[in-house]
Amino acid sequence: MSAAQHDVFQAIADPTRREVLRLLSEKERPISEITAHFPISRTAVVKHLHILSEAELVNARKVGREKLYRLHPEPLIEVKQWLSFYEQFWANKLSMFKHVVENDGEHELKIIKAERDRYDKQE
Repeated sequence: MSAAQHDVFQAIADPTRREVLRLLSEKERPISEITAHFPISRTAVVKHLHILSEAELVNARKVGREKLYRLHPEPLIEVKQWLSFYEQFWANKLSMFKHVVENDGEHELKIIKAERDRYDKQE
């Protein structure tokens, strides 16, 4: 299989596919039940499920005449690991922002106190 067939990032890039994954996180569902949640054709939903299957994010099993789809979340670990790097980045940025805000707040307080002191001395 080619690398494109297992690209989890490509698979979750589409909002419809992300919603399909959310639905399947609740329970196994047949195609008819999945399709009922979307304003698109059954064929379009099947195409989305095919992409999710290629990325190994969903599994299907035959039960009678139906196929039941279920979430297979393990490939999402790759996304989680990738995001963890950026979580550190944003934590650092937010920490720096907090420092700036707090220091600017302290600076403004000093200015207000100095102005109040100067006003009090004028009286």
